[in-house]
Parts: sequence; C-alpha cells; structure tokens
Amino acid sequence: MDEIVMLEAIERYMSGEMSPQERSFFEELRKTNPEVDQLVVEHSYFLQGLEKYGAARNFKHLLHETEAKLMAEGVIHEPKLKGKAKVVFLWNKYKRNMAVAASIAGFISLLTLGLTLTFTTKYSDSYKYLVKEINKTNREVSTLKSKSTSHHVPAAPVKIEPKADFTGTGFLIDGKGYLVTNAHVISKMKNIYVKSNKGDYYSAAVLFTDATVDLAILKITDTSYKTITNLPYSVRKTNSDLGEQFFTLGFPRNEIVYGEGYVSAKSGNDGDSTAYQLTVSANPGNSGGPVISQNGEIIGIITAKDAKSDGVVYAAKSKNIFKLLDEVKKDSTKQNIKIPAGNSLKGMDRVQQVKKMEDYVFMIVGSSGQ
Repeated sequence: MDEIVMLEAIERYMSGEMSPQERSFFEELRKTNPEVDQLVVEHSYFLQGLEKYGAARNFKHLLHETEAKLMAEGVIHEPKLKGKAKVVFLWNKYKRNMAVAASIAGFISLLTLGLTLTFTTKYSDSYKYLVKEINKTNREVSTLKSKSTSHHVPAAPVKIEPKADFTGTGFLIDGKGYLVTNAHVISKMKNIYVKSNKGDYYSAAVLFTDATVDLAILKITDTSYKTITNLPYSVRKTNSDLGEQFFTLGFPRNEIVYGEGYVSAKSGNDGDSTAYQLTVSANPGNSGGPVISQNGEIIGIITAKDAKSDGVVYAAKSKNIFKLLDEVKKDSTKQNIKIPAGNSLKGMDRVQQVKKMEDYVFMIVGSSGQ
C-alpha cells in the first residue's frame, strides 16, 4: 500500500498537482535523500517510455486509417492473394511495425519489472518515510486553513491607505525586509507602514535607531511581503570624494522623485565628520532617501536640508550603516542582516539605473496613534 501511495505522490509531483507546501517539502526531500531523487528520475524515464510507446501506436493507427481511406476512395489497390502468398505478403508488409511494437513492449515490460523490484526492496523505507511526512504536511496545511478561517489574517498588502501624520523615505539593505531611514522620520510614529513604488502598503516595526547619526533600521513585518533576492546595488564602506556626482530617489510627494547633484563638502553641518554636505534639490519627504553614485553604490542617506542655503543638503555617510549593523549583531535575538555585495547597476545608463532602483525605495508612512 505504501508503494502505491509513493507512486501517486510522484505522479502528483510530476503533473504539478501538489500544493505549494507539499511540493516544497518533496523537493527538499529530493535534495537530502538521493534514493528518493533517483526514484523520481527512474519514474520519469518510465513515463517517457510509455509516451513513446503511445506515440508509436497512434502513428501506426494513423497509417492504417490512411491506407484504408485511400483504398476506399480507389486511390490505391491491393491485389488479392491466396494461400501462403497472402501470409508472406502480410509478413513482409508489416514485419517492421511488428518488430518495433515487440521491442517497445519488451522494453516496457522489463522497465516495469525493474521498477517494481526496486520499489519493493531498495526504497521501501524511503516510501514509508515520505508517506508519513506527506500525511503530516497535509495535516499541518489543514490546521493552517482552519486557523485562517477562524482568525482573519490578511494575505495581501494593505489596500486601504493608512493615516499619514508623518512621511519620509527608506530603502532596502536586505531583501528579507530590512530598510534604512532617518531616526527623526520615525521618532514620532506609533503605527508604521512602508509603501512600495507599486502603491502597496506593508506594516513595519523599528529594529534599531541611532540618534547621533540620525539613522534607523526598520523591519517589514507584514506576512504578505515577499523576500527579494539579489539587490542590484552595494553600500560603500569608504568616504566619497569631493565633487563626486550622484543621484537621489525619494518621496517628497506621493510619487517617487529623482534628483541629481554632487558632493560639495566631506563633512556635514558644523564640521560633522559622519555626514557629507551635498548640492542637490531636496524637500522634507526626501529624508531617509538613498544617495547613489554613478556606479550604483549607496554613498549616503539624506538627513536634513540647510535652512539657510537653497540646494544644500546634509547626508549621513553610508559607512554608518555598517556601524549600526555591528550594534544590532550584539543582540543575539536579532536576525542576521546581510548587506548586498553585488552591483548590477554599474555600467548602465542613468535611466536604466533609476528603473532598477525604484522597486527598492519605499515611502515611510506613519501616524502618531492619537
């Protein structure tokens, strides 16, 4: 009985009938259990043999139908034969088809026998284990479904626009949902959401803040958020050069806005060595937005606008992000955050760089909770 259930599981896997949970478990089992993986491969060959046999039969049947139709229409004629001559004629005419059919039938019989013996001996323990785990998974899925029915859990991003007493900008540093923004952006927020460039809202929570450099790390907590792999940009660990050109993305309004400028001083307000002075157009909603070099590196995070000078902005240096993560790592209960190391933006023209970056920059939205 276990062997039959195992075969049914493989059939459902290969035909795409498994649920996502079952398929995920089955694929993981294939990776960790070479015997099960070999079983799936052999069964695949078996099914391919059946398909070839069926195709040969269908082709043969089509030939017979075509011949009969042509004879009925008088296009071709078959001479009447008597006695042994008829037998010899039929043998000569169909001996190739008969040989092919016999070969296929023999192959299928041997393959079926081999698989049957393999199923009943070598993989018996694997069958029992897999059947047990599949049944366990089905029970867990049923439990989750019943819980989701009795306790409503949103399966999609928040569609209703939340109350926005404060707004700012943030960007991903880890595709698992970790973002960087300004500490002052979220300092008065009780309920925090992040809005993607596609207009979807996700709930978020503060993971760590450092008021001295005005930076904070947020974590998207919404269950509907899907992890993003391979962020296209990197984060620079060293200082930028005077005059280096860059571009910015942020949300000073309800849609993402582009800006470009250059590093005009290697220190921030009052000689702050943890920040740069930038020459670029920016508004309050740009706070927390990334400053991106021509090569696709994050070199800073916009923190404030100089009230005395137009077009002068201050930005925390990107190397501060690494210092924040060092502090986070001191708490063993925090998850491991991995800053992107690759950089696929390098060498692209500016328009393509911006299009790539838009999906990783978010509007930070929050209310006072009052």
